[in-house]
Amino acid sequence: MSDVRVWLNGKIVEAEEARLPHLTHTFHYGLGAFEGIRAYQQQSGRGAVFRLGDHINRLLASCHLVTLDQGLTWDVPTLAQACVDTLIANELDEGYLRPVIYIADGAMGIGAKGNPIHAMVAAWKWGAYLGEEGMANGIRASISSFKRPGHASVMSKAKLTGQYINSILAKREAVANGFDEAILLNEQGYVTEATGENIFMVIEGELVTPPLSANILSGITRATIIEIARKRGIRVTERLFARDEMYTADEVFFTGTAAEVTPVREIDRRTIGRGARGPMTEELQQAFFDIVRGRNDDYAHWLTPFDLRPAADGSVHKARVALSV
Repeated sequence: MSDVRVWLNGKIVEAEEARLPHLTHTFHYGLGAFEGIRAYQQQSGRGAVFRLGDHINRLLASCHLVTLDQGLTWDVPTLAQACVDTLIANELDEGYLRPVIYIADGAMGIGAKGNPIHAMVAAWKWGAYLGEEGMANGIRASISSFKRPGHASVMSKAKLTGQYINSILAKREAVANGFDEAILLNEQGYVTEATGENIFMVIEGELVTPPLSANILSGITRATIIEIARKRGIRVTERLFARDEMYTADEVFFTGTAAEVTPVREIDRRTIGRGARGPMTEELQQAFFDIVRGRNDDYAHWLTPFDLRPAADGSVHKARVALSV
């Protein structure tokens, strides 16, 4: 299938039909909610979406935080089904999903309370966000000159389109300076998160990550790694820490739907640990990929399967998604 298809307001359409009018409100002012979700090919040959219900619930929570839900007509089961249908329509048994809730064209004032709320889901093939080499051997990061905005400035628990401008500036700065990724501090100098990832460090066998109260996104991959680690008997502590403690950590790694579990070998030209992927990072990374690819039945409830292989009558399977609201 050569044509790209997207789900738009209840139906699958050609990508050309889903082009935004030039006066789309979210395009001008940045108030929209979105998610990044991954599907992985399973050992069985089917595809499966990882933690689909959690992602859609967070998407609608983001809408609620910024009042986009007041005009939203799509619920959790409908949007979850839309994600699976979009993968099937594009013949992707593995890929990245991008659902977006946005304010459509109409009034062009800042408030625009009467504009309709639209929903769109796109899907594409996407490999390792920070590179296969980075996944295996670690990436180079820098502390950004841009700070993570405080609680009074942003809705940190919402995943919002315009809110990522700060991350874009930090990422561009890091890349321009020869690094792969940027790490943002808050105004008090504590480590918060990277431009699109949560942060973990390992110190003497303990896994440490900033607390949710540090104005960070409540990452779904972050929560996954915390649960995996604790079930393996690894001590996990959520607390504040500054850059100097991170410089001297035994290991540092990032987590996120796009980044998955990516080791960090260097920060601000200081080698982290042995300068390569550490043993705990490798253990948790392997455990994560075993789960998302269906090789660990203990976590099968996190997977929403679908099948691109023809049914017995030659038709394409029509996957029905069963999720609790």
